[in-house]
Amino acid sequence: MGAGAVVASFAAGLVVAVVTAPVGVSGAVFLLPVQISVLAVPSPAVTPTNLLFNVVSIPGALARYSRRASLRSPLTRLLVAGTLPGVVAGAVIRVFLLPDATGFKLLAAALLGPLGLWLCLRTATGPRPHRRPRPSDRTITLTALLVGIVGGIYGIGGGSLLSPILVGRGIDLPEVAPAALTSTLLTSIAGAATYLLLAITTGGTDIAPDWTIGIAAGAGGLLGGYLGAHLQPALPERTLRYVLGTTAIATAAVYALQGL
Repeated sequence: MGAGAVVASFAAGLVVAVVTAPVGVSGAVFLLPVQISVLAVPSPAVTPTNLLFNVVSIPGALARYSRRASLRSPLTRLLVAGTLPGVVAGAVIRVFLLPDATGFKLLAAALLGPLGLWLCLRTATGPRPHRRPRPSDRTITLTALLVGIVGGIYGIGGGSLLSPILVGRGIDLPEVAPAALTSTLLTSIAGAATYLLLAITTGGTDIAPDWTIGIAAGAGGLLGGYLGAHLQPALPERTLRYVLGTTAIATAAVYALQGL
C-alpha cells in the first residue's frame, strides 16, 4: 500500500465525515466507490473495511456531541437494541449467502431514493400544520433491527438508513444525529469483530478488512466528524434536512449504480 493510497484514504474520510456527521451519518457508504474503483479493495473486504472506518472515525463526532447532551438517550438505547443483533446477522448473511449483495443494493436504492426526495420536497414546502406522531418504541427497535441487518451486509453501520427514516417519521434531527452515530459505532464494532472472526475461522483472506485503508480513512473521518458535529448547531434545521435528503438520494444513486 503506497503513500498515495494512504493520503487518498485520509482525504476521502475527512471530506465525507465533515458533510455527513451533522446529520448522523458516518458516510462510510460513500467510501465504497473509492475503495473499489480507486484503491482496488476486493469484495467482500470492502464491507469490514467500511466498518473499521466507522470504528475509528465516529468517536470524533461523538466527542463533540457529548459536550451538548448525553449520548445515553432513550432513542440511543432503542437503536442499539435493534442494530447490534442485526449487524451480526447481516455479516453472516453477506459472507455465506450474498457475497455480491446485488439484490439488497437495489432494494436499498429503491427505499432511500424516494425517501430522500420526500425529505427535500417536504422541507421545501415547509412544515405541516400538525406534526406526525412519534413512532412507538417497538417500531423504532424493529426498524433498527432491519437496518442493522442491511448495515451488516453492506458495512455501513446503518446510520445512512436510520437517520432519514427517523427524521421522516417526525423525530428532530438534533436528537437523531448523536443517537444514530452512537448506534452506528457500536454496531460497527460488533460487525467488524464478526467479519474478523469469520476470516479467522474460514480462512477467507478477502473477508478481513484492509487495515491500512480503514485506519487511514478513519483518521480522516475522526477529524472530519469532529468538525462536522461542531458545525451542526450553526446550521439551520432546514439546511440539515436538505443535507440529509440529498445524502439519502446520493446513497441511493451509489447503490443503484453498483447493483446495475
